[in-house]
Amino acid sequence: MRFTVQPSPLLVADGWQDYELLDAGDGMKKERWGAFTLVRPDPQVIWPQHGQATGARWDKWDGFYHRSEQGGGRWEFRRPLPEDWRLGYRSLGLTFKIHPTSFKHTGLFPEQAVNWEWFSAKIKRQRATGRAVSVLNLFGYTGAATVAAAAAGASVCHVDAAEGMVKWCRENAAMSGLSEAPIRYIVDDCLKFVRRELKRGRTYDAIIMDPPTYGRGAGGEMWKLEDHLWELLSECRSILSPDPVFFLINAYTARLSPTVVMNLLSELMHGRGGQLSGGEVGLPIQRDGKVLPCGIYGRWESVE
Repeated sequence: MRFTVQPSPLLVADGWQDYELLDAGDGMKKERWGAFTLVRPDPQVIWPQHGQATGARWDKWDGFYHRSEQGGGRWEFRRPLPEDWRLGYRSLGLTFKIHPTSFKHTGLFPEQAVNWEWFSAKIKRQRATGRAVSVLNLFGYTGAATVAAAAAGASVCHVDAAEGMVKWCRENAAMSGLSEAPIRYIVDDCLKFVRRELKRGRTYDAIIMDPPTYGRGAGGEMWKLEDHLWELLSECRSILSPDPVFFLINAYTARLSPTVVMNLLSELMHGRGGQLSGGEVGLPIQRDGKVLPCGIYGRWESVE
């Protein structure tokens, strides 16, 4: 059974009201996160920065992340900011905790809203038929995708090796009114967890994953994308339900292209039919209408 293959588009997350990518240039991006403006490095931004002569566009910020030549960096704040604050994604009724971390991130990747919209619609259509949908979110980070899937009506298992990230996911769920939602919070190595689920006979109707280039599991296990991704995908195939709904892979590493991710999914879902698609995700730049590419995705979905 052959797949229907869609072109590989650039999906632009332009549905935000509480977040804006205001400007980008010379390796930096300027963003509005609710009431606060942050400037952070971004390796994709290699075009020039405008407005430097007057400083009008780039001087107004609340937080600026200075990268260190020794690695890492530090935040500079012009005024006291709260330890964390809330940011809403209104079209799906979601609320997230934002906290500038020591490694420049804020706990949320706003470009992923295009994927939240996509799988939320798929889950809601399945739920409208009376079907229960179970979702496994691997390398779940702070759980934006977990919260979006739960809000759409799915039961979700959220897995990450970092206890702090799993706790953050709980907080995001509570902020979105989902404290009592059917979410399992698991601190574990993703590959080991999937293997245990197979032994337990548990299956899932949909899988989301955002594998890192390198990482360590909860017990110190080493993860290397080139060595372990296919191994993990193969194990995931064994815990898919007989009638799966979707499989989503996100990646932020230059080591993968959308075509590679689609090829992996083609091998993984061979014989199941369905539809494959892949491409980039990006954010619109408010100042000049450019789009900042922020990562890639690959999707397999059943034909409804």
